[in-house]
Amino acid sequence: MAVYAAYSVLLFGALVLFLPLYFIKLKVLRKERLFLSERLGFKLPKRKGENPFLWIHAVSVGEVLSLQSLVKEIRAAYPEWEIGFSTFTNTGYKMAVAKMTAVDHVFFVPFDFALSVRRFFRALRPRLLVLAESEFWPQLLKEAKRHSCSVVLVNGRISGRSFARFRRLRLLAGAIFKNISRFLVQTTQDKERLEKIGVPAERIEVSGNLKCETHLPALLEKDVVAFKKDLSIREGKKVVVAGSIHRGEEGPLLNAFREARKKRDDVLFVLAPRHPEKFQDFEKNFQGLPFVIRRLTSLQPGEDWDILILDTIGELARFYALSDLAFIGGSLIPRGGQNLLEPAFYGKPVFFGPHMENFAALVEEFVRGGGAKIVVREEDLVDMFLFKDPGALRHMGRQAQQILSTLQGATQKTLTGIESFMNHANKP
Repeated sequence: MAVYAAYSVLLFGALVLFLPLYFIKLKVLRKERLFLSERLGFKLPKRKGENPFLWIHAVSVGEVLSLQSLVKEIRAAYPEWEIGFSTFTNTGYKMAVAKMTAVDHVFFVPFDFALSVRRFFRALRPRLLVLAESEFWPQLLKEAKRHSCSVVLVNGRISGRSFARFRRLRLLAGAIFKNISRFLVQTTQDKERLEKIGVPAERIEVSGNLKCETHLPALLEKDVVAFKKDLSIREGKKVVVAGSIHRGEEGPLLNAFREARKKRDDVLFVLAPRHPEKFQDFEKNFQGLPFVIRRLTSLQPGEDWDILILDTIGELARFYALSDLAFIGGSLIPRGGQNLLEPAFYGKPVFFGPHMENFAALVEEFVRGGGAKIVVREEDLVDMFLFKDPGALRHMGRQAQQILSTLQGATQKTLTGIESFMNHANKP
């Protein structure tokens, strides 16, 4: 009890300190709602009936997208279940509303206060709570146990940073993890880390990475040609797409592009910020560059460009499809990297910096198999834009696509892993 009391005090203090900043960021700057009544449990989803209820939670966009196939499989196998899907971020909520057509409810996960969480459990009466990746909310898990709701972690991941933190806070980790019935994790390393933290081995299973279940539109060559025409990309031009770029990465990339353009002028650069709402900050770095720079939202038919800023959400995969080479953001600075699977799906050579800790197992697979390359030095970035060996790059792309195909199967393993809980809940 003392652990939870201390946690609640710390959480309340964090909200008091950061909620005003969060209010300014969302309400004032982005003109978005805070959804406080929903997050505090005063406005709740309404049950449709008395059938068993499944609550699935994912924090944001990437996790939402990774669960698409699993949710469809659950709906097909258990049509009688009522399904609710929660997210933490506003962007995750928007993505869930757009993509999770197989669920009955989309809502925000409550702030992790006992009273708020309790309201949700009383209203929804879930039989099973499925959490994605590393969503370990102590009060949420405690209340699930209190309300006889089984909890399964899917696509579980314990990063090096989280592992070190949990080992330092073993008391809190023990209180959290004892409330999780089953851990379905991505890699054997995740399993080993959980065991070292104190989770019994029999409660952990390696089921693979759901993000490898990448199902994107299979664009035909004529579709890509048409898309390039819409974007005024002329025949023979080479396109580098840098996706999910964080602040601090645009400088080295722009410098490398500038150096490369001194040697060849047929290379175009698409830069997609991780947070499109911050693209104005990115543009400050473009001042003085000898290039034509456009935003996607303001690009007019027939307008040429050297650098295109992708200032929208949900279109990055299409740009990977038309690219000749992809660079993955969050990797030049210590942010752990972003998803490298979308360009691999389209058979593109994949490049990234040295900081891909969040995808360490995948990086090892792709680099070892010749489908990806780590960029460490500034001159390596320049070489990336120069396309010095087109044949080798095409081979990299084919290897990336082939490696991705060998990593499929996590959805079925995950479904099998949670079916025993759903079948048990179905029994009268």
